[in-house]
Amino acid sequence: MAKSRTELMVERLRDLQYGNSDIEASAVVSVDGLSIASVLPANVEEDRVSAMSAAMLSLGERISGELGRGALEQVYIRGTAGHVVLISVGTDAVLTSMARESAKTGLVFLDMKRAASDLEKLV
Repeated sequence: MAKSRTELMVERLRDLQYGNSDIEASAVVSVDGLSIASVLPANVEEDRVSAMSAAMLSLGERISGELGRGALEQVYIRGTAGHVVLISVGTDAVLTSMARESAKTGLVFLDMKRAASDLEKLV
């Protein structure tokens, strides 16, 4: 039996996390703020992550455009307990990942970019 698009996306998100132990959670969210697929801990509200991710992506795109910085590639948030990175998945979605505070951010960005490219084919 063929896997659904959502199952394939969840599988790719799991591969992202297994391939980079610094990535603790991830989700693919529509630009409208709806969850498409996720691998999030039980204590994280999927709907809140989705809405906030879409809002941050939209704001980042506006800022990048207004300030003449070109097309948005990523939004990066660094907190005292870790990182949140958002990367566009085509024009219709965003990949949001949470990484450990000690994460090697260059590797996180690279792995997320590869995952976003794969996920774009499924969105």
